[in-house]
Amino acid sequence: MDFPRIVISGPHRSSGKTTLSTGLCRALSNSGLAVQPYKKGPDFIDPMWLSTAAGRDCRNLDLFMMGEENILASFQRAAATADMGIIEGNMGLYDSLEVDGRGSTSDMARLLKAPVILIVDTRSMNRSIAPLLMGFQQFEPDVPIAGVILNKVFGPRHEAKLRAAVEEYTDIAVTGAIPRRSDMGIIMRHLGLEPAREHLAADDVIDAIGRAIAGYVDLEKVRQIAATAPPLPDVELPAAVSGAARVRIGIARDRAFTFYYPENLEALTRAGAELVPFSPLADSALPEVQGLYIGGGFPEVFMDELQGNETLRREIREAIKGGMPAYAECGGLMYLARSMSWQDRTREMVGALPCDIVMHHKPQGHGYMRLKATGNGGWFSPGAEVRGHEFHYSEIINAGGLEFAWEVLRGTGVDGRHDGIIHRNVLASYVHLHSLGSPRWAEGLVSRMARA
Repeated sequence: MDFPRIVISGPHRSSGKTTLSTGLCRALSNSGLAVQPYKKGPDFIDPMWLSTAAGRDCRNLDLFMMGEENILASFQRAAATADMGIIEGNMGLYDSLEVDGRGSTSDMARLLKAPVILIVDTRSMNRSIAPLLMGFQQFEPDVPIAGVILNKVFGPRHEAKLRAAVEEYTDIAVTGAIPRRSDMGIIMRHLGLEPAREHLAADDVIDAIGRAIAGYVDLEKVRQIAATAPPLPDVELPAAVSGAARVRIGIARDRAFTFYYPENLEALTRAGAELVPFSPLADSALPEVQGLYIGGGFPEVFMDELQGNETLRREIREAIKGGMPAYAECGGLMYLARSMSWQDRTREMVGALPCDIVMHHKPQGHGYMRLKATGNGGWFSPGAEVRGHEFHYSEIINAGGLEFAWEVLRGTGVDGRHDGIIHRNVLASYVHLHSLGSPRWAEGLVSRMARA
């Protein structure tokens, strides 16, 4: 596959990667290119902005959860109908959980044979940018750093000094210079960047960022750098779905529930599910479905509205009591609990799980997870291992005698030792699973709901 692509990274986190990547996706899309966005890591929020900017679902690329073979396959499947790929890294270019750099953005760039464009925060810097870039080039010489974008430049004189230093001491192309502007950032909130699907003016924000990036970055030079990426070996694409769906699964999708990997939804469809969206915020009744999938998000932000939709909460509670299966992740677990408390307020939730939720100011679980199935409830084969990640500020309280689907080998989960509450026909957990790292997750879920 001959597919132009670049990795956007920086020397450290908060260098401006997401704003730049979002702006490039919109600016290059506006120029007529079909741009396929990717996000390195398990993040949900950055991909929403990238998806909205490009008009195509962003794909996560995570070595811990997916492995190299699945990353290469997922990357090329998404690239098959695109003209160019933009891969936003995470943390700094060489940052990793491992001292050897395994799992870093540079490791991903090496795997995908993609040239890197660094965005550098140049505040309080001029000539020092040269040894910074030289060190980055020499640290892992097989990772091609092909361009640099100067961020938060003070003015024309500052930019001239930076450009002169880069051109004198390195062979890295200066691909753009972005001035300090108060309107270039994306709104921040307690878990990081605000999800685009919650931001009512997201498209206007992206348009403004796209126009700015088109003005400050040499888009043609970016395209030329992307075109230097060598071909990748072809992979076999999955067969098209054939035949009628054997189960209808209601999927909670609105501003409160936005965290879904596209591959998970595609895997469920291939396994025989018809996914039927509904809104816990706005719908007064469930669609005609045989099971529920309630993903993550920020239900605490909308807990007044969620409590106010008493009709739907009652219907979900009664449906689950009647045997309807439900699979819930993080925000979905919180919604199915009896109540949720945040900022000195408590609101009633569905009441399908025998527990309450309280929000804290600091994360209660954050990072990658390894889980081993207990076999309880028949959701997963005993001993089967899965990988995922968690990021939750909430804690489960007032619960007793719970049955769990997983033993936690790495991570926090519900109580540091277990995750995956099983109650009636519900599995609700803090872990976010990726179908490419959880063999037969989709098939098992669909079969469970079809049987019920």
